[in-house]
Amino acid sequence: MPTPADKKVFTVSELTRQIRQTLEDEIGRVWVEGEISNFKIYGSGHSYFVLKDAGAQLSAVLFAGTRSALSSALRLEDGQRVRAFGELTVFESRGQYQLKILRIEEAGVGELMQRFEELKRKLQAEGLFDAARKRPLPRLPQRIGIVTSPTGAVIHDMLTVLGRRFPNLQIRLAPVKVQGAGAAEEIAAAIARFNRTCGPASGWPADVLIVGRGGGSLEDLWAFNEEAVARAVAESAIPVISAVGHEVDFSLCDFAADLRAPTPSAAAELVVRPKAELEAEIAQGARRLRYALDRQVGELRARLTAAQASAFLRQPQRLIERRAQQVDALDMRLEHAAQALMQKRRRRAEEVFARLGLMRTRRLGQVGTRLALDVRRLSQACALRVERARSKLAVADPRLGQAGTVAVERAKARVSAVARQLALLNPLSVLDRGYSLTRTSDGRLVRTVADAVSGAELVTQVRDGMIASVVKKSGVPPVAL
Repeated sequence: MPTPADKKVFTVSELTRQIRQTLEDEIGRVWVEGEISNFKIYGSGHSYFVLKDAGAQLSAVLFAGTRSALSSALRLEDGQRVRAFGELTVFESRGQYQLKILRIEEAGVGELMQRFEELKRKLQAEGLFDAARKRPLPRLPQRIGIVTSPTGAVIHDMLTVLGRRFPNLQIRLAPVKVQGAGAAEEIAAAIARFNRTCGPASGWPADVLIVGRGGGSLEDLWAFNEEAVARAVAESAIPVISAVGHEVDFSLCDFAADLRAPTPSAAAELVVRPKAELEAEIAQGARRLRYALDRQVGELRARLTAAQASAFLRQPQRLIERRAQQVDALDMRLEHAAQALMQKRRRRAEEVFARLGLMRTRRLGQVGTRLALDVRRLSQACALRVERARSKLAVADPRLGQAGTVAVERAKARVSAVARQLALLNPLSVLDRGYSLTRTSDGRLVRTVADAVSGAELVTQVRDGMIASVVKKSGVPPVAL
């Protein structure tokens, strides 16, 4: 094995510096595409984050001067997929190689962020994030359940804040993994277990649940973005406060919970008011109540003193007599007022009747005058129409006589013609030429020998009368003429 005397021995700084020089000389400036994670901006304005893909990750730094020269529309955040151009170098004090970014542009949304947005839209469409589902927190909770990791600063900070604000609280912890494989299932199962064992009908009914963890990258917080956790929070019968990460971190657990706290410590502050503040409020309320009672007692005492000093209590009969006289006086005034009102109404009625009689007489005179005038006008119109009718009749009389004579002659001619036609068509006219008509007793005309059977009574009509006969024998052959 070679000894230090055989080989050059580097110091850490020398080796790191040589590695940096090698990276800068051999690789230099490159384009790298990856997903941003654990993005932070420090007070100096420099930005530090990690570029990663499925197999590896690379530390990156974006100095304030370079960042100010980039497009203002580009907002870097966790989950964002970018293409970065820069120098590959080494941060010597940590011995960590990194990419010093000179230019950066958006390459698309990272896979985790895309999954986050898709699941968020799905659950939002189902109504899991509706504001109407949010329940108010209890004003003064006594039992608080916490779902988080049993180790770390989160549970310690929450217990410290709760103990300082209200030492009498009862707290129960459900220890779970908050990141990594199986974390989401443990969180959802713990929430469901709290609802089963600490429901309203249990021996330890929890008033509120706090579900959360400390800050971290999008991957670290991903367990609280799983669908199982979001549904468990939404279905919880116990109100839930979500306290995941820092103020800038948002998770699906935050959207499904009844209240989102920016940090776990803030959740502990939101869940209960300080005991001293509540005691001060109760003391102030007690002072106000005592003051109100003292004031009311003083008012009642003053009223009692005034009542005891009043003449009514000392000589009540005198007050009653005075009131009785006032009633009698009012009764007399009422009677006088009623009589005066009746007289006034009577006078007004007489005046109205008088005015109506005068108006009626005037109206009758006016109507009679108009009626006489109408009669004269009607008589004149009738006389005028009669004269006109007479004049027309005098003119039309000769014409009417001539027209009547002509019309009569024409009517006579038409009657004569019709009479001749009727005579020709009259079946009785043949009787004048020696023919006759024979009918049976029921009035049927005898047309054939078969119509006159032996013993039948017949009536024969000749020109000047009727001949009755009885058939002795039918079927006799006709006599030749």
